[in-house]
Amino acid sequence: MGLLVDGVWDPEATSETVANDRFERSKALIRNWVTEDGAAGPTGEAGFKAESGRYHLYVAWNCPWAHRTLLMRALKGLEDHIPISVLAPRRTPEGWVFNPKDGYVDTLTGSSSLHEIYSRGTDDYTGRVTVPVLYDTLTDRLVSNESAEIIRMFNGAFNELAGIKTDYCPENLLPEIDAWNDVIYPKLNNSVYRAGFSRSQAAYEEAVQDVFETLDLIEETLEGNEWLLGDTVTEADIRLFPTLARFDVAYWSAFKCNRKRLIDYPKLWAYARRFHALPGVADTVKLEIYRRGYHSRSEARNPHGIAPLGPLVDFSLPGKASAQVA
Repeated sequence: MGLLVDGVWDPEATSETVANDRFERSKALIRNWVTEDGAAGPTGEAGFKAESGRYHLYVAWNCPWAHRTLLMRALKGLEDHIPISVLAPRRTPEGWVFNPKDGYVDTLTGSSSLHEIYSRGTDDYTGRVTVPVLYDTLTDRLVSNESAEIIRMFNGAFNELAGIKTDYCPENLLPEIDAWNDVIYPKLNNSVYRAGFSRSQAAYEEAVQDVFETLDLIEETLEGNEWLLGDTVTEADIRLFPTLARFDVAYWSAFKCNRKRLIDYPKLWAYARRFHALPGVADTVKLEIYRRGYHSRSEARNPHGIAPLGPLVDFSLPGKASAQVA
């Protein structure tokens, strides 16, 4: 996939590893924080002050980790305060790139690739060049490329600017939110990739078992509950939805997570449609990009790049749903 090595792009380098035929995702390396007053982050990271228009978010529609940040940005009503640039859905030997011909433009710097942004915003960076990444236009520095932390910044640090004051990480629910995150990320969000990139039958079956155990658990939890923690939308729901949005059109077929479809879970399917109906969410969901992106040409998984026509998925619901304030 390519890496930056001491600030120079190397298209042949990779940091994704496979141990015992099992896919392992490398960790994000840029971990500074935006805070309300610019103080240091929760564990002493460099602090950046929350200000309208100061930060720029780089995303790609097909990336589920970027999707988290787009969801929180929409659900907090931060669109006018944190502009975005969207990268083209398919990576090239240059990694994530822009494609002005198809409308994918870096509206901040006019760069042609994301690795140029990383080189501009860091000193001799070595590591993966990933979305999402949050850029500080005041200091020309990258703030963070860890989506889990970016969404917490959007939820808390920008609350004075936010058009919607809902707290999706209320302190009294934080232990339960973190408990769900500790299940959903390794056993669902990432396990679909562990299944898709497995190099042995055993590794694949282990990953798929995790995926469907987690979906089964969520289905049981939704008995009598609107959301994972009852009647309140929280960060745990925001981190779950990007996987659900891609499940039937991408993971079910491209990654062979095909024991069941999302629509085969009555409560989970209804839950996904409720979440999709929340204000601003539908604009972040791009089913055709998912379908074609996950079925793009791959010598290992899809040598001819043939994208399936189905299944047809419709998240739309009559009327609108709303998030309850915790």
